[in-house]
Amino acid sequence: MNLTLEGKKALIGGSSRGIGLAIARQLAESGASVTIMARSEEKLKQLVSELAVEVAGQRHQFLIVDFNNFEEYKKIIDRYFLSNQVDILVNNTQGPKAGTPLEQDITAYQQAFDVLFKSVVYTTQLALEHMKANSWGRVINVASVSVKEPLSYLVLSNTIRAAVVAWAKSLATEVGPFQITINSILTGYFDTERLSELNQKKALQQNIPVSEVKEYMIEQVPLKRLGQPEEYGYLVAFLASEQASYITGTNIPIDGGLLRSL
Repeated sequence: MNLTLEGKKALIGGSSRGIGLAIARQLAESGASVTIMARSEEKLKQLVSELAVEVAGQRHQFLIVDFNNFEEYKKIIDRYFLSNQVDILVNNTQGPKAGTPLEQDITAYQQAFDVLFKSVVYTTQLALEHMKANSWGRVINVASVSVKEPLSYLVLSNTIRAAVVAWAKSLATEVGPFQITINSILTGYFDTERLSELNQKKALQQNIPVSEVKEYMIEQVPLKRLGQPEEYGYLVAFLASEQASYITGTNIPIDGGLLRSL
């Protein structure tokens, strides 16, 4: 199978580290021109210079954004789409703060809604204009296994990501006639900075070593290991390709078998 994204333009959120960065690297290696988004200008400049250029005409760039400030993000993304078109949109933002239902107040829910839902919907609406005109497009949402099996310590993520997945399923029906696919990936345990940060918090709360938290997590996964970010990138590259043109409206777990539900 010759999987190529040559001539395609991709916009990837939260792409200065972890899963987002792995996606950007894989799409670039597959021939797409990528725009990466995050908060650190210095880091983004460095990463753009490191992204692969596999085919003639590839041009990589970056946007400095903070998903925590929706109004400012809106201005930046509006300006971007005035002079850019996107064939592949990967909706990925930083996760909201950890906590249980009794630890979060209504302000925290509103902040999580702005980060995880409003930014995703707004960016997608802008990207769809070109996709519809071109009768081709890919929207891929980075979600979580917790939308099917909620994790009590990630109530904000559970709640808002479930809304994103429901919205995506509805959207897939509407844009299908334009040959635009909409899919969500249900993320399991991946060896990223974000997971390390969550494990450190859990270790402090439980007064146990971080290594013990990680070992317990790995034990829950049938494959007995954490996922590697590049493995995530492979799945996104496939969903973005022509070979995945008949896959839409789906929620695809990538979790080493972690989910127990069907």
